[in-house]
Formats: sequence, structure tokens, C-alpha cells
Amino acid sequence: MKILKFFGCLIVLSLSTIACKDGPKAAETPPETVSTDTVTATKKIKLIFDTDANNELDDQHALAYMLMSGATFDVRGITVNTTRNGAGIQSHYDEAERILQLCNLKDSIPLLKGADGNFETISKNFNPLQYDGQEGVDFILEASKKDSVVIVAVGKLTNIALALKKDPSFAKRSRIVWLGSNYPEPGEYNQNNDTIAMNYVLNSSIPFEMVTVRYGKPSGSDAVSVTKQEIGEKMPGLGPIATEPITGRHGGTFSTFGDYSVNLFEHIFDHVSMVGPKNSRALFDMVALAVLKDPSWGTATQIPAPILIDDKWVARPDNPRKITVWENFEKTPILDDFFQTLTDPVFVSIPKP
Repeated sequence: MKILKFFGCLIVLSLSTIACKDGPKAAETPPETVSTDTVTATKKIKLIFDTDANNELDDQHALAYMLMSGATFDVRGITVNTTRNGAGIQSHYDEAERILQLCNLKDSIPLLKGADGNFETISKNFNPLQYDGQEGVDFILEASKKDSVVIVAVGKLTNIALALKKDPSFAKRSRIVWLGSNYPEPGEYNQNNDTIAMNYVLNSSIPFEMVTVRYGKPSGSDAVSVTKQEIGEKMPGLGPIATEPITGRHGGTFSTFGDYSVNLFEHIFDHVSMVGPKNSRALFDMVALAVLKDPSWGTATQIPAPILIDDKWVARPDNPRKITVWENFEKTPILDDFFQTLTDPVFVSIPKP
């Protein structure tokens, strides 16, 4: 296995154009040219953010980080899906909308509802003209037809699998950066919410990058954690002042994301990072965006795509289809960039119709 260190702002993911058995067949997508803050920057990373926004609190921090990183990201839209926590699809939509409102971007960045159910249920007797998640999935398909986009997925992979099922050519005009999995060990929340969708994507030819979680391991995004004290000291007042305050999901009224962040952390410590200091919480989802901003903040390994069978990862060393596994994240520069971004935000541009 060859370990590749990715430096600068260009990631080239080399994948076989041969799809695995039962997966959609398509060719490799052209690589993205990544924006920098210098005058030599060519173009920003065009992306769609696919999220279970009301699950806990890392989704909200990733959303704010993305929306205030306008020098790097060109956000074409946000799609939501439902996982076990956070109630139904409307609750996930509402939480994403709160973050947009705190960034004064509500009704400016497209926000759409994706899958409420799982891939196995939705794909059975699939009707491409009417199905669960259609609004969000069709948006992903249409947006990727207009321009090559990166899909940053930080929940289950149901929306991505449905997009591939409805239109296999989607695989040659996009790339997936997914926050999920404890690979090579079993388990992990996003993965377990729809393992069939994940396997379907792994068996496709779409360029795929797995940003590992690895509960309890210093090599995964679980290690990129912050303490409640640190949030209380650094976050109050950060971000713009919202023209219209929000009512938070735990109650209360908030006019800045920083103040809302403090409130979210006050309600999360029944779940703590297993590798960080006491009373710390990992900002998992933000890491998927961070390694797009600066690939040197993690280590990327290209491997033959494995498969998950009976909750066990099975290696397929002869598989011509390759994926990228991200690990060993640089906690300090990632968190420094997060706090600096919210202190001195550059907001993403409003997409053109």
C-alpha cells in the first residue's frame, strides 16, 4: 500500500474506469483546481454539502466553517438527509436553515430535502419520477450536469447512492468526500445508518474519499476535538450578526453562530470524544472540509475498494476500483483555521440561477 502525502491545493484521485460488480458504470471525473487566498488562485472548489444537520453539533460547525470560507469554497447547495438521531427530515432541514440564517444566507443558498428512509427501501421498485429524497437527489444530479462538483457528504450515503441509481453517468461528473467509517474496523454512525448505500457507492466508479472517524483512535477525525471550556472562551460573538435572530433547537434566541455554538455544546456532553481531553467533543464533519482546504492537514492512502459484509470489512486486493482513505489529521492547524475563519469570515457567494 502506497502512502501519498497530498500538498498544496490540488487533489488528483486516480480511479479505474472499470466498475465493480453490480455497481453503476462510469468514467473518472476530471480533478478540481483548488482555490487559494493568493492572486494566483484559479478557481474555488465547487461543492454541495450533504448533511444530517440536526444529528448532534459537528454538522452545524462544519456548515458555518464552509459558509464563512468563501475564499476557498463555491457552495452550490446544501442537501439534508435523516439519520437515527435528530428526528425526521424536516428537523434536519430546519437546523441547516438556522445556520444559513445566522450567516445571513437564508434563501440565498439552495437548501433541499433528501432521503428520509434508507437506500434498500427506496430503491426497491424504484420509480425515478417519484421517490423519497427526490428533491435533494435531483438537485445533486442537475447541479453536477451544469458543472463538475465535489459532494461533501457528512451523514449516511443514501442521497449519493440514489443519485447513482437514477443516473449512473453522475459518477463521471463528480467526486465524493465522505466523513464516515472506522475503517479498517467495523462500526461508525454514518456508515451504520445505511450500509447498503455505502456498499453501493463503493461498488460504483465514482471517485470516493473516506475521511475516517475511528472512535477512540488518534488517527481518525475523533481526535480533532475541542473542550467545552475552549468553546466558551473562543466562540461567543463569533460570526456575523444575523439580521434575523434564530430560535435554537434547544430553545433560546441567538444572533451569532458563536453564541449558538456555546449553547449546542452545553447540551452535548452525554457524548464525548474518546481520545480528546475530558469534556471534549470531536468536530468530525469539519475535518472533511479542512482537508479540502489544505490536503497537508491529513494523510491520504489509496487502496482497492473494500466491501462491508456482516459488519466486517473485507479487503479486495485485486479490485481495480481504488478509493482514498484519509487519516492522521493535523488537529492544531485545523482548529486554528476554524477559529480564524469565524473571526475573520469571507462569505461564500450566492450561486447564480
